[in-house]
This record gives sequence, structure tokens and C-alpha cells, in this order.
Amino acid sequence: MFVAVVPPPEVVEHLEEFLSFRREAASFRWSDPRQWHVTLAFAEDVADRSLDDLDDRLTAVAGRRTPFGLRVAGGGAFPDPDRARVLVAGLDTSEESDAALDALSTACRQAMSAAGARVDGQRFRPHLTLGRLARPDNVTSWVRLLDAYDGPAWVVDEVALVASHLGEGPRRRPRHEVVATYPLRRAGTPSPS
Repeated sequence: MFVAVVPPPEVVEHLEEFLSFRREAASFRWSDPRQWHVTLAFAEDVADRSLDDLDDRLTAVAGRRTPFGLRVAGGGAFPDPDRARVLVAGLDTSEESDAALDALSTACRQAMSAAGARVDGQRFRPHLTLGRLARPDNVTSWVRLLDAYDGPAWVVDEVALVASHLGEGPRRRPRHEVVATYPLRRAGTPSPS
């Protein structure tokens, strides 16, 4: 289960169009564009008994944050382009939205932890996972290609709690199900206490 920012359809379609005719040129296991997201907090397992508490906590987290702008732009690879296993699209943020995204991730991780979930401890590196490789490979040319990509801006105005059902998607990949969404507080609206 994870908490994520899900880009709107027009952002997904723009990036999908950019990648569409290039996909055949690589041996990536491409991620389903309908499942693209920016993971804010991840917990391998969340007990059913914790879901109501988590829901309350995420409602409070979202209610204390205001919408901010994001744009998918650039690319990268994990662990690095010379021996990559994962190809990613980056995010172009202003200093203000970068701080907002980082604070939102921290608050969502804290909410999951306080609800009793064991949260992944990896450093937050916002991205969209585009594809995976079976073996490490040099993907520098793909990163350069993605560095030329500059998608449409959008306003992040909600976060989603997503369940990942392993092996239930096409070709036995994970199937993601949005369990709940949490609207961010509108500017000028009082924050809940």
C-alpha cells in the first residue's frame, strides 16, 4: 500500500505520446501509464485494523497542505544510468513546490507509521517509474532523451491511498487500486486543528 500523487490524464497522455513510438527500441518492461504515480510513502503491508486510523491521519495531513504545481520533465535511472535497473521520468519543481512535495511525503510517511504500518525507509526521490530491466544496463541514451522532455504543468490538489495487488495486473504485474483520495486544503481555507 502506498500514498501517491497521481498525475491527471492529460499529463499521462502527453508523456505516453512522447514515449509511444520509442518503446519498441528497448527491452524495458514498461510500466502501465494508467498506473504512473509519484510515491510519497510506501508500506509493504498495512493491517486492515489500521485502515480507519490511516484514513483519519491522511485526511488531516492533506487538510494542512495547500495545492502546488508540478511538471514531469527530464529523466533518470536507478541506481544510476550506467548500470540501471529502472528508468524514470523526473519532476520539474520550483523551490516552493519542491519543499511542499518533500513536506507532503514526510507527513504521509509519519501518518502511515503512526497508524502502525512499517514504512519504507528509503530517501524520498520523487519520480515516475517508466520501465524496468531484467539485468542492469547502460541507459544513458534514454536519460538524455528524457532530459529533452518537458511535460505540461499541473496542480497537485489531492493525494491518493493506493493498494497494490501483486500479480493481478496484465502479464502478472501489480494492479493498483485507488482506495481513497484526500483533497489538499484550498488557499484561504482554515487548516483543521
